[in-house]
Amino acid sequence: MRYLSALLLCALALPRAQAAGHSIEVLHWWTAGGEAKAANVLKQRWQAQGNRWVDAAIDGGGGGSAMLVLRSRTLAGHPPQAAHLKGVELHEWARLGFLRPVSDLARRGQWDMRLYPFVSSTLNHQGQMIAVPVGIHRINWLWLNQPIFDRHKLTPPRTWSELLLVASKLKAAGITPLAMGDDPWQLAILFESIALGEGGSDFYRRAFVNLEPKVLTGEQMQQVLRRFHSLRTFLPANHVGLKWNQATQMLIDGQAAMQLMGDWTKGELIAAGEIPGQRIRCLPAPGTAGRFSYNLDSLALFRQPQSRQDQAQQRLAELLMTPEFQRDFNRLKGSIPVLADMELNGFDRCGKDAAQALQRAERDGSLVPSVAEGMATPPRVQQALQEVLANYFADANGDAAETAQRLAQAIRAVQAEWQPGAEH
Repeated sequence: MRYLSALLLCALALPRAQAAGHSIEVLHWWTAGGEAKAANVLKQRWQAQGNRWVDAAIDGGGGGSAMLVLRSRTLAGHPPQAAHLKGVELHEWARLGFLRPVSDLARRGQWDMRLYPFVSSTLNHQGQMIAVPVGIHRINWLWLNQPIFDRHKLTPPRTWSELLLVASKLKAAGITPLAMGDDPWQLAILFESIALGEGGSDFYRRAFVNLEPKVLTGEQMQQVLRRFHSLRTFLPANHVGLKWNQATQMLIDGQAAMQLMGDWTKGELIAAGEIPGQRIRCLPAPGTAGRFSYNLDSLALFRQPQSRQDQAQQRLAELLMTPEFQRDFNRLKGSIPVLADMELNGFDRCGKDAAQALQRAERDGSLVPSVAEGMATPPRVQQALQEVLANYFADANGDAAETAQRLAQAIRAVQAEWQPGAEH
């Protein structure tokens, strides 16, 4: 009888235990091998607290497909409780009033004392903190297969001129020099690394943050475009439709010698059993030593119709800011924790190098927001830039001067179309 009573008590207690937990739906595009493992860290830690996880993962590098789904759901009146948002697009959602500010949470958690200063300023919208930071990525990385370089007695390139020479030798030896697909997002990452390496931080900011017409059409921009175009012959024969993580696999398998890509590449290396910085080396993109092009991943909390969901969002934000989560998530994702005072014990060589480079760049004024990752410009400007660059890169007879003019024209057109008061 006592046994049956105990069973009955457990059965009655179970719904209460389940009800005590929180349910959260998170929309994101962390779907590649290493990214998915990192996302699973968040899922497991959330579930370990007795909560329910609803995974709204949308495939597609760069997040374009995820943003289409997010817009559709939000306009239909049922947004997810949290979504992976970043850069200028994050501020557009805040301006439209869809986001729940997290300033109270930030004050209670003393985020300003714990975060890198640029992280706090990037997430500040009209005096309010509008998202929870998750990790910092460095974009301007060159990844190379060291055994290939050793076999052919090649030195890793430090400038773009050296990279062209190395690429020519590799191609003559029958090796694909550069692992990369043809989608505009991957090409934009290559382009911004060249712009930062060849033009420097001041040129980069004037062109892609300030969008100065004279800089966009000037001789320096034309030189960057010519350098960008000169690399088109070094891509894989099957580069059409090649995803970034498939390109990374070519690097791992020795089918290609180099890749220009952000440090989420490390997630793929780790998933494949590699130790980043050893057989597959990580170096600053040519010409960018001492400079840092960044992407800041964050989760924004969307306003919900039922106030009881606010507590679930609060618990999620608190979890994201714990050192334990920051350590485990960013080690797998390839990024750097947003907590400035965190020890990086257990992080690989590339992660430690990135953290040191970030601190130097922030101190020296060489920290710049990524164009390809939407940190520097509004989404419409970003899309216009990528379309012009992709068309130019695909054209064997592409003209740098004409393309520079098209860049400036495309940006002017987008800016005029979306000026306040313009007809839509």
